[in-house]
Amino acid sequence: METQTNSFLETEKLGKLMRKYALPCIVSLLVGALYNIVDQIFIANASYLGSYGNAANTVVFPLTMIALAVATMIGDGCCAFVSIRLGAKDYESAHRSIGTSITLTVISGIVLSAVYLIFSDEILTLFGAGVNDETFRLSKEYFFWISLGIPFYMFGQALNPMIRSDGGPKFAMICLLSGAVTNIILDPVFIFPLKWGMAGAAAATSIGQVVSAILSLCYLFKMKAIKLQKDSFKPRASLVKKILPLGMTSFLSQVSIVLSMAAVLNVCKVYGAKDPVFSQTQYAQIPTAVIGIVMKFFQIVMSIAIGLSAGCIPIVGYNIGAGRGDRAKELMKKLLFAEAAVGAVAFLIFELFPKPLIGIFGAGNESEYYTDFAVKCIRIFLSSVILACVNKGTFIYLQSVGKAASSTALSLLREVVFGVGLVLVLPLWFGLDGVLYFMPLADIFTFAVGFFVLKKTGKELENGTLKKQ
Repeated sequence: METQTNSFLETEKLGKLMRKYALPCIVSLLVGALYNIVDQIFIANASYLGSYGNAANTVVFPLTMIALAVATMIGDGCCAFVSIRLGAKDYESAHRSIGTSITLTVISGIVLSAVYLIFSDEILTLFGAGVNDETFRLSKEYFFWISLGIPFYMFGQALNPMIRSDGGPKFAMICLLSGAVTNIILDPVFIFPLKWGMAGAAAATSIGQVVSAILSLCYLFKMKAIKLQKDSFKPRASLVKKILPLGMTSFLSQVSIVLSMAAVLNVCKVYGAKDPVFSQTQYAQIPTAVIGIVMKFFQIVMSIAIGLSAGCIPIVGYNIGAGRGDRAKELMKKLLFAEAAVGAVAFLIFELFPKPLIGIFGAGNESEYYTDFAVKCIRIFLSSVILACVNKGTFIYLQSVGKAASSTALSLLREVVFGVGLVLVLPLWFGLDGVLYFMPLADIFTFAVGFFVLKKTGKELENGTLKKQ
């Protein structure tokens, strides 16, 4: 089955490989994040939408993340498994796992889209759209068109890591970049001169996702290290059981945003109603809008952090499969240093320039309460961004070496136990401000645990006792 060897992953300098694989992956993930962020920037600066449109966008955002979570679980899990099997020269399992993953993605996308369209009112209410009538109306309008594009969005996102595992990181980047550029071009046209509002923003996003999906589909006919056959697309339960656990960390990385935002948005609604300012009808949507914007900034940084580590999955996996634990350990050190550097730069930007950042999202058109709450939110909520980057790198690195259980356990600890639990508990003592403190505390606690898991993994790599998939 082999048409082009990936053996250079075992011999090329690690720094060069990181640049070759991580940079396109970072760009790809940033582009994926830009879909919703670009929508929100244009929505925020449209006078007829404003903070109500911002709040509606925030409500729908975690629902798109559910689709991304499923897609990345399949795609990244497949990427990790294929890379390990290519390193072990098992080409039969490699092509069958890609075909199985593609079939699974298509089915998942259609099912999720149908669920969204049928139960839209109930789902939007669950995620806080009922803060006021206008927010609910705009949320429903935006969500309808986003739901139609979900199958294409998931297909493009899932195929992206598969393309990288085949040795095509640049093409993977081009696929997503093309869709994002399409969205950026269409958004202002649909929102401003045509005044299609939230429907226009969502339609621009969905069209961009269709473009990315078509380009990704084209790559399947010219794969390098693997050649797909008709038999490849037959779903195999034995492969699904191996692929999905390896992608569970990626799933949790994305779905954690969903769980946290669901908790945050509902807590904002409850404790905002008790606040002297935000209990007033004309300001009730501000906490929802601001939290959504700050989460977008966090997502940008996490896209870089996840891109660094996810881009290294083929490198780590191949070397583990080839028995080169020494190279895998060296890459671990380089990766975590790079993650910390990214977090440090982000920390300085968030702490020094909160007002210019919030100004991008139309703060100049809003009340002083909007700006003041946004500045406080950025400085507190994102204060632990350095540890957040290192934690993400740790989770995905463990995933790439095949330690699915450890990776999943750490992710659950951070994203569910701390990420949701602290959101629900802290406001009991600190009111609305308690929502802002959960993020730094969650990352501090997780880092303390993850340090020991990494130390143990390093010893296993050094002694050659790491169990291969």
